[in-house]
Amino acid sequence: MRRGLLFLLLAAAQAAHAFTEAQTRAVASHGPWPPAFKADPSNRVSGNRQAIDLGERLFFERRLSANGAFPCSRCHLPERNWTDGEARARGLALTDRNTPSLANVRLQRWFGWGGAHDSLWSQGIRPILDAKEMGSSAAQVAKLMREDPDLACRHRKVFGTPSPDDEQLLVDVAKALAAFQETLVSGRTAFDEFRDALVKGDKAGIAKYPESAKRGLGIFLGKGSCSTCHVGPAFTNGEFHDTGIPFFIERGRVDPGRHEGIKKLLSSKFNLLGPYNDDEKHATATGTRHVLLEHRNFGEFRTPSLRNLALTAPYMHNGRLATLRDVVNHYSTISPDRLHSDGEAILKPLKLSQQETQDLLAFLESLQDGGGNYRRKAFAGDCGRDAAFSRPQ
Repeated sequence: MRRGLLFLLLAAAQAAHAFTEAQTRAVASHGPWPPAFKADPSNRVSGNRQAIDLGERLFFERRLSANGAFPCSRCHLPERNWTDGEARARGLALTDRNTPSLANVRLQRWFGWGGAHDSLWSQGIRPILDAKEMGSSAAQVAKLMREDPDLACRHRKVFGTPSPDDEQLLVDVAKALAAFQETLVSGRTAFDEFRDALVKGDKAGIAKYPESAKRGLGIFLGKGSCSTCHVGPAFTNGEFHDTGIPFFIERGRVDPGRHEGIKKLLSSKFNLLGPYNDDEKHATATGTRHVLLEHRNFGEFRTPSLRNLALTAPYMHNGRLATLRDVVNHYSTISPDRLHSDGEAILKPLKLSQQETQDLLAFLESLQDGGGNYRRKAFAGDCGRDAAFSRPQ
């Protein structure tokens, strides 16, 4: 009798973790990983080996900042999945927002928490010029690129004869930085192995994935409705949503999020509708051409990727939530009264049990590749003798 009861309990437990055909299709939609490289038409040096090399050097170059102390890598640390571990980024001064990861950044179509930029190279210009971050200017950047023999040599190899226009040189620097950042792709994870095994019907591969992660994946696809916003191989729809996090900063200041981002996007001379887009047909500017400013955009922020999420604490646009468990608890207990009345009716309190919370965390942690897939090379100073190039794997 006991053996029969034990068999039934085990069978029921196994059945609880089985995925239906529809769920299998949903799981399959989050891959394959990694995605194939696709060059950015708006950036003529996208995918160019020498541009990547120049961009990598510039990423760690302190002299791009006003005081010669703050390179891009000050806030985007490789060992922290290209974030800084701080609630809000600090350059020359404390900023209002959390540092977003640069891992898989080339897959985005809007850049920054508010989407104020429509290309990776345009986004790269903002921190260089921002008074709170690097505080530099087009003139200072152009001076560096003209007067440093090694950087000037490498610039000529990538872009040809340098323009006498300081702003054009600033854009060149941003495009080289973007070429480097396009190579920052996170590695495969336990989830990716499970996903591929599930698609192939590989029972041995499916069995290797922890049962708690399988249950968490079921919550992610079902009760949690997390895949409504966290879709596709990168686990993000790349759009903007109200997350129920207060957008007040301090002293009565607020962060308008996407509302302000659209205003900045449309007024920027560096957007894809402007003169620096290398795509002559401006086919890449369709989204920018048709984006609309609406009141509901106030307080909406970009949906981040969930890949390597465990490495990027603290969370949300302002670093308000310290741990991944805090994030899950936030969505488990969120009050509809905290959401915009004219916004999307997507979020509702999930009311997860302790076991469900633990299972969902197990799934989210299975999206981590372990980090450490980037190795910074030792830069040679002789432009005529390039250092061996090693792209992050």
